[in-house]
Amino acid sequence: MPYDLFCTAISENPELTAMAALWSSFICFVVASAIVIPISAQLSPNFYEKLCPEALPTIRSVLEKAIYREPRIGASLLRVHFHDCFVNGCDGSVLLDDTPNFTGEKTARPNNNSLRGFEVIDEIKEAVNTACCGNVVSCADILAVAARDSVAILGGPSYQVLLGRRDARTASLTDANNNIPRPLLDFPALLSNFQGHGLDLNDLVVLSGGHTIGLSRCTTFRNRTYNDTNIEPEFAASLRTICPVQGGDNNLATLDATTATFDTLYFKQLLELKGLLHSDQELFKSVGSASDGLVQYYSNNPGAFFADFGVSMIKMGNIKPLTGSAGEIRMNCRFIN
Repeated sequence: MPYDLFCTAISENPELTAMAALWSSFICFVVASAIVIPISAQLSPNFYEKLCPEALPTIRSVLEKAIYREPRIGASLLRVHFHDCFVNGCDGSVLLDDTPNFTGEKTARPNNNSLRGFEVIDEIKEAVNTACCGNVVSCADILAVAARDSVAILGGPSYQVLLGRRDARTASLTDANNNIPRPLLDFPALLSNFQGHGLDLNDLVVLSGGHTIGLSRCTTFRNRTYNDTNIEPEFAASLRTICPVQGGDNNLATLDATTATFDTLYFKQLLELKGLLHSDQELFKSVGSASDGLVQYYSNNPGAFFADFGVSMIKMGNIKPLTGSAGEIRMNCRFIN
């Protein structure tokens, strides 16, 4: 019986449901038995093409539903990927939960009560394991693809993701506290931080443009709101209604005015001294610097921003990945195998 007629018959004859379940299990058993995960020291856009062709479409499908439920989740997952890569490479270490014998990175100062979207990663991992008839897609790769697809779903570029990362068996709370750039950093410290990860000025400005989507907590912009001088007065006044001097730490403000759309408004707002975070506004200070020039350029050239954002994301995604036989492929992204 052809597959489409078989599926129709199942819907009309419940007695065939058990047969379908057994058949699906058999197919997965055969496929899983035949899976040989390639060992390669290099990332490749085609890594899952033969290993599991349904991997990337499955990630996209789950993510589309998650963003439909809550558009903010796209920005959240982009940020999780960023925080993962900036702590000893893009290895999924940020996803590991604490246990009595293990301390992960989720309780680090930049992450605690701030990073979110882990339940969506869990949902994606379960769906991918089912679609691939086994545990073949790493959590680190899921993060990289989810970040790309989040950007694309919210109107941004769909760049090619390099794949084949493996998952770390370790994490570092100390490195998470030290390596992730904080929203209070001045420009020299920001640039030094990015350069320490093999990134440059252009990457700093372009990747900061990811703040065109998402929200931020009062604790991250309170100091700017009340103490910075390079902030548009009415904008500062509006933020003070959201973020009082004391209390309201978890109150949220948008990183730009079109928070669910990936566009260039983030850069336009920097030109108007309306950057939400101190670190954002440090990119544009009207002093004729190279950073000033890049902000002005991208504010008027969305095509260039989209193209360069993809290039910088690929570059960031290639920070010290685990490949070959290093690390593992976690069955559950929250725990080592």
